[in-house]
Amino acid sequence: MFGPRDPRVRGWFLLDSYLPTFFLTGAYLLCIWLGNQFMKNRPAFSLRAHLIVYNLGITLLSLYMFIELILATWEGGYNLQCQNLDSAGEADIRVAKVLWWYYFSKVIEFMDTIFFVLRKKSSQITFLHVYHHATMFNIWWCVLNWIPCGQSFFGPTLNSFIHVLMYSYYGLSVIPSMRKYLWWKKYLTQAQLIQFLLTIVHTLSAAVKPCGFPFGCLMFQSSYMATLVILFINFYIKTYQKTPSRMAIKETPLTTEIKNGFHKDYFATANGFLKNKKAQ
Repeated sequence: MFGPRDPRVRGWFLLDSYLPTFFLTGAYLLCIWLGNQFMKNRPAFSLRAHLIVYNLGITLLSLYMFIELILATWEGGYNLQCQNLDSAGEADIRVAKVLWWYYFSKVIEFMDTIFFVLRKKSSQITFLHVYHHATMFNIWWCVLNWIPCGQSFFGPTLNSFIHVLMYSYYGLSVIPSMRKYLWWKKYLTQAQLIQFLLTIVHTLSAAVKPCGFPFGCLMFQSSYMATLVILFINFYIKTYQKTPSRMAIKETPLTTEIKNGFHKDYFATANGFLKNKKAQ
């Protein structure tokens, strides 16, 4: 359907056949379902040390990809507005090698969801979360096989930078003493939205002033990024634009029991667990 594959990536790990990518995605979705069933009547795992190591690893990998993509595209004299697939010589191969790591990082990031399952954070396993993780791995298998360099560099460069911030945040959030410094989660979501919008603009710029990059790929990428923009805006509104309902305001008692400047329910919900207390 897409025409001949790019011969420069032939023989690269996981790329010659789609089956490994397909089955790994299927195993990911199955693990979510089976994992939730397994954890239903079991206590949540803490996994603090595992999460610190994991998030540090993804942060360092993302930093490497971000720096290497900048250096490789600079070496190849990439045109920011539109860059074809074969004019930069060895720099194109260098970009393709980094983008393979970007593709492979998407299967590593399946562990985001597995950790949510083991920690019983079901509220974070949203449609947006699973859709984004599952589709990115499969889309980038296609990208690596047909458009492994050129205009494809921009989105991963931005995304790698965002992931440096994002996985740093996740890693720090596991450490209780650091949580008071993590007031910037809202701005991280805003940065993700800006990233998607910039990628759409960059992609469409190559359609307005073509340079030989496949037009169909540009349209597909723009459409896919538009779905992420819609889903992330919906997530942002639900998460950060909540206003108390009239019923909630009405039911709030006029007099409350205060202890050391905090409502009594603050202590009853410490660490995320609600405790029902009987009147003494």
